[in-house]
Amino acid sequence: MRLASASDDPGAGSGGTGNLKYSKSPWTSASGTAGDLRTRAEKSRSVLGRGHVGVEAGAAGLSSVAALKSVLTSWEERLQTVRDECEQLEGNLLTVAKEMGESETDVKSSLKGVHVPGKADEER
Repeated sequence: MRLASASDDPGAGSGGTGNLKYSKSPWTSASGTAGDLRTRAEKSRSVLGRGHVGVEAGAAGLSSVAALKSVLTSWEERLQTVRDECEQLEGNLLTVAKEMGESETDVKSSLKGVHVPGKADEER
């Protein structure tokens, strides 16, 4: 796709190649990364909980058990929040990839009939 305001002519202003390139893969890739992080956060939360099974019974009477339980609860809540945010982000990024791809296709189709001056005009 060529931009009407972009020109290969160095005397025409900002110049450049005049080509607009778009790829949805960064959005799709970011969505996949968010999905992976969501999965890892949930797995970590589960492993953290299993690692504390039996601590209260084995350390009954120690004041540190209450503090340990408080820290466990805090980390479980944090990991759950990360998991939930990543789940939402994963969907949002996929939506952007889809919408951007559709927008580019629509714009490309609408510009097919637009004449862009170039070397072919110079040869006339």
